[in-house]
Amino acid sequence: MSEHDFSAPPRNSSPAVCATPRVPATVAPSAFLEIVTRPAGTRTLVTVSGEIDIDTEQTMQHALRLALARSPAGVDLDLTGVGFCDCSGLSVLLRVRRIALADGKTLGVRALSPWVERLFTLTDTLPLFTHARAPVNGVVNAWHGHHEHSAATHNPTEENEVSDEAEELRVEVVQLKRAMVTRPVIDLARGVLMASFGLSPDEAWNVLVDVSQHTNTKLHQLAEDLVDSVNGTPLPGHVQERISTAVAEGSRPA
Repeated sequence: MSEHDFSAPPRNSSPAVCATPRVPATVAPSAFLEIVTRPAGTRTLVTVSGEIDIDTEQTMQHALRLALARSPAGVDLDLTGVGFCDCSGLSVLLRVRRIALADGKTLGVRALSPWVERLFTLTDTLPLFTHARAPVNGVVNAWHGHHEHSAATHNPTEENEVSDEAEELRVEVVQLKRAMVTRPVIDLARGVLMASFGLSPDEAWNVLVDVSQHTNTKLHQLAEDLVDSVNGTPLPGHVQERISTAVAEGSRPA
């Protein structure tokens, strides 16, 4: 089986909706997420790079389900290249894990980035994706080296008995904690726009969303860039132009 390269649809396109449990045949390209799969014995190794969030979760789910369908034993994930992952990404992993277990397979994590490790730590979900198995083709479980004792004492039977309700509660926890992290910087960015252009809170929010969509910039990243600009870090020219356009369009009489 040859390698398969998947990526997510552009931000301004409509995400695919899975109305039935059919496995998708293809996944469209994107600059935000890259997914490469390759066979590894009876399993499939999936290497993910980029950002996993509400914009790319459908692509992630489609690619994992396709890899799972093609693998007799299950899928192993290499997440070392993931620079951002929020509750949307975690929901995808939990969802695909349930599908795998229902098919008598497993979804495991072989290696992960610091960002993903923090997410798993906050939600205590990493034990759901670890199973006693040797590294795949030399891919080392980066987390396992730091938590050797807990992995050794993990009971796979207990893992499979974790209820859907427990998993959903963990997702709710990460949603709340993620909101506490990102909300302050977004509010600060709104304040910058309000002070700079005399906007109301709602108008400033609309400008943020507009600029994020038209410049292909993640909302949290745009907010950070706006706050940094107050301290002297200039915004990219195309972002400045779009802010001016969005402010002008928002001030026009209805």
